[in-house]
Amino acid sequence: MAIRFYTADRSCTLKSRIKIKEWLTEAAEQEGFGIHFLSIIFCSDEYLYHMNVKFLKHETYTDIITFDQSTSKQIIDGELYISIDRIRDNAKSLGLTFTNELHRVIVHGLLHLCGYTDKTTNNKNSMTGKEDFYLSLRKFL
Repeated sequence: MAIRFYTADRSCTLKSRIKIKEWLTEAAEQEGFGIHFLSIIFCSDEYLYHMNVKFLKHETYTDIITFDQSTSKQIIDGELYISIDRIRDNAKSLGLTFTNELHRVIVHGLLHLCGYTDKTTNNKNSMTGKEDFYLSLRKFL
């Protein structure tokens, strides 16, 4: 099992990386998944925008893009590309801390890798409920 953090063109200082890895592993296990490999890549708005256009044909800014590379059920292999710029802006506009918004987006990406979608209002509400639940399990803040 490996969860690794990388930077593309934006750095992000994370406190308690080991505890974040444990938290994500626990969340995946509660969803019935193991994590084989998970890369979390921090980048800028522009970097993620260009990925969104190139790979998903979406001409919009976003906070996260999730790539599922799993080849077997119940085992996670994937990448989460996260815009630090978007996290910072969203946290400010929502009145949240940067860390809280970052953790929400990370677990949101993990939930996508567990098969959850947010295409409909019901799906989005379900994901938000799951995000809230897993955020409540954090033991490192």
